Parts: sequence; structure tokens; C-alpha cells
Amino acid sequence: MTKELNVAMIGYGFMGKAHSNAYKQVANFFPELEHRPKLKCLSARNAEKAGAFAETWGYESVETDWRKVIERDDIDLIDICSPNDSHLEIAIAAAKAGKWVACEKPLAMNVAEAEAMTAAVEEAGVPNMVWFNYRRVPAISLAHQVMEEGRIGRPYHYRATYLQDWTIAEDVPQGGAALWRLDADVAGSGVTGDLLAHSIDTAMWLNGPITRVVADTETFVKERIHQDSGEMQPVGIDDACMFLARFANGSMGTFESTRYARGRKNFNTFEMNGADGSVKFDLEDPQYLDFFEYTQKESGKKVADHLTGWRKVHVTNSEHPYMDKWWVPGCTVGYEHTFIHALADFLAGVEKGEPVQPDFRSALQTQRVCDAVLASAKSGAWVETGVSL
Repeated sequence: MTKELNVAMIGYGFMGKAHSNAYKQVANFFPELEHRPKLKCLSARNAEKAGAFAETWGYESVETDWRKVIERDDIDLIDICSPNDSHLEIAIAAAKAGKWVACEKPLAMNVAEAEAMTAAVEEAGVPNMVWFNYRRVPAISLAHQVMEEGRIGRPYHYRATYLQDWTIAEDVPQGGAALWRLDADVAGSGVTGDLLAHSIDTAMWLNGPITRVVADTETFVKERIHQDSGEMQPVGIDDACMFLARFANGSMGTFESTRYARGRKNFNTFEMNGADGSVKFDLEDPQYLDFFEYTQKESGKKVADHLTGWRKVHVTNSEHPYMDKWWVPGCTVGYEHTFIHALADFLAGVEKGEPVQPDFRSALQTQRVCDAVLASAKSGAWVETGVSL
């Protein structure tokens, strides 16, 4: 028996497309789910642009005031795709109204907001999720399976990079609908919240809590014209960030992110090294997981010397995470599928009565690390994160 799930999305743009596509596709490829998302309402301040988006994607109605959307009895799920500074108010209001809440990352502007949002959804008892979609790349999910199976043994090192180049030009403005990520008052932070939040979430999903960090950040262009005011204003976000981390399991981590890596568009990688093996992933080649086996899990013996080496696993077989829902082996899936997977897992969890990660509380832990990184960059000292997963 199927159930209609009426969705209202607040905001649109890049993530609006990704989420809307997931709502339209999930039932086709995960037919066992009871819930069938229905695009009921799109809310955004610009009525003309919102109307065009709604027509393209098939939303039934458009509303310029998100508060009116939350008051509607015919809405089940509020999906927050608006800029970071709006997450707090919308999420708390939606939770109090008894709506399911999905939220883009980062969860909030800071830990205090994330704590309030987490308290609100937990007090209301409403299903909630945060769109850390990279967990749902089949190869990254396979890396998680490899970790759960103990195939790399005791972890020693974790290293992550997330590099882009789209803000290098000094004449790129800040603020406004397209470039709010460069405005600290709206975004909260730069690459730390926008890019490293993904890297941190993935790292803690694979390797456990990050307990302390020491960081450094840089803002290469100190002033930019603000699109709303037309005036030259100081830039408050971090263009680049690097930090060292210690994990609760004793392993060491290095993280680097920048929007000033010429030629890098969305270069997101990680590598883990353990006593018995290693794993490596590169989002620019996402259908592969690299695996180095030193000790065979089944026998506990060292792999024969003439077979020792990196193994490039093409993650397209039906036994690989999510791939039985898609095509025949050898045919790949892409970026948009990660959102479909995230939504499918969320709906399946609700139907089974089992909260699915990452929920708000999990995203709160990532926010704690982000805030600790920024605090360390200011003080130059190691900072405890307070994370406990």
C-alpha cells in the first residue's frame, strides 16, 4: 500500500534541482518504498523565478512566504534548500508544526543554532535528515562496508582534500542570490562549512569521531563588491582551510580545502591507511574504489608478495551498494543518484521506524568540528571538538 508524501521545498537553484530530481525518481527505482513523494509547493522570495522553476519540475503551487507553507495542512515534508542563515528559523518552525524536515548542509551557521535545531526536531519527534549526499556514492558506501568488515585493520591515517577554483578572480562579487556563499553574514563560513563539512561528515562516518583539531585559514581577496549594496565590503569567509585532526580511535588526519586550486572544479578525495590495508576515493572518478590488501581478512595471512598491490574496484556490480537498483554491471551512475539514494534511505528508515544517518544530531557533530576548526584558526592552538558519536 502506497502513501502520498506531500513535499514543500524552500529555495531552489543548484540543490533545488538535485532534490527535485530525487523526489521524482525515487519511487521508480526503489518501488518497495511505501511513500510516493509529490511536489506540492515551492517557496522562494522571487515569485517569477520560483514560478518558472515550479513549472519546469512540476510543483503544484508557489508561495513567496515560507511561513504560510508550514501552516498548510496538505504539506508533510519541509525541505530546506535556502541559504544557511535561514535554516534555523525554518527548521524550528517546521518541527513545531509536526512536519518532517530535510535540510541542506551545513546544518546551521554555528553550533548554537545546530543545537537548537536538533533539540526542536527531537522534541517534536519528527523524522529529519541532512543532505550529506556523498555518503551515498556507491564507492564511498563500499568504503564504509570495507571499514565495517575490518579489512584495513587498525586505522593509522586519514587524509582528505576538497578543491575548487571558482572564486579566484578578484572581480567576483559577494552576496546576492548566486554568490551568497561568499557572504559571511549569510553563509557563516567559507570552504569550512561549504566543502569541509562534506569531508568531515564522510571522515567521521568511516573513521569515527574527530576529537581535536588545529587549523589555519586564509582569505586571499580581502574585499569584494557586495551585489546587494553595490559597495566594496570586507570578505569574512575563508577562501582556504587546512587542519590536522586526531580521531577517537587514535588515528591522525589531514584535511585541506580551497576555492583557489586552479583547474580543480570539484576535486573531493580521501585515503585511509591501516595496519592491514588502505582505501582511496576520488570524486572525479567516482565509479571506482581503490583498495590495497596487505592482510587477508578470512585467513589473517599476508597477501602473497606477487599479488600485493592496489586493486581498482569498479563499483557497478549488483552486490555493490545501491547498484542492484540501477543498470547492468559496467554501467555507471552519477552525482544525481546520490540524492536519490539519500532520499530512499531516509524514507525506508521512516517506514521501518529506524532513524537513518545523517540526521540532525549527526550533522550537529559535524558542525562542532567546523566550529572548532574556525576557532583554532583564530587562536592557532589545538581545540577540542566535543564530538561524541
